[in-house]
Amino acid sequence: MLLAIDTSTKHISLALHDGLELRVEHSWESPRRHTVDLVPRIVAAMAQLELGTDHLSGVAVGLGPGSFTGLRAGMSVAKGLVLARGLPMVGVPTLDIVAAAQWPDDRPLVAVLQAGRGRICVSQYCWSDEGWVAHDGPRLTTWPKLVAGLASPTLFCGEIERQGAEMLASEGQMAVVLSGAMRLRRAGFLAELAWRRIKRREFDDPATLTPIYLKHPA
Repeated sequence: MLLAIDTSTKHISLALHDGLELRVEHSWESPRRHTVDLVPRIVAAMAQLELGTDHLSGVAVGLGPGSFTGLRAGMSVAKGLVLARGLPMVGVPTLDIVAAAQWPDDRPLVAVLQAGRGRICVSQYCWSDEGWVAHDGPRLTTWPKLVAGLASPTLFCGEIERQGAEMLASEGQMAVVLSGAMRLRRAGFLAELAWRRIKRREFDDPATLTPIYLKHPA
């Protein structure tokens, strides 16, 4: 059973996936409560399936970008389980998780995370035979700069707050905001991305795996 953990932002998600089916998935908003909420939710998810840590076959974790505190919380729990149980570990960039949930489309896709202080973190993707592949980012920007740079009709997903939604709506068909359910970052997709790498035996070293920070903490 693979445990997937994503605490990159205030939107937290975790999942249990057996390689064939998504067995449990919990997603919730938890501003500044990552260290309080995460472990009890993992325990509850495993108890729901009557499993213990000895049933785990691997751990996947969202790498960011995201909040410093959130990323550290998820990474610490993931590494603790991996080192204690001798499990394989896979880290996946957070915006790749958002993109993985979207349907195929010929238009470019921009995945968004909130970065605070009026900034957003974005990566741009194009559809290929391998799914959504990033070809720009992650990078920090603002909504005015992002909207001003639109050159063709583009899909938007991820954490799009009211200001961003209003600015994108003003662009008409140049900016298509996907539905709230489609924009939600879900650990089930993190698990599926990680399983593909596990099958290829592409593991990360827990001793050297670090979060993706776009700005170092003060």
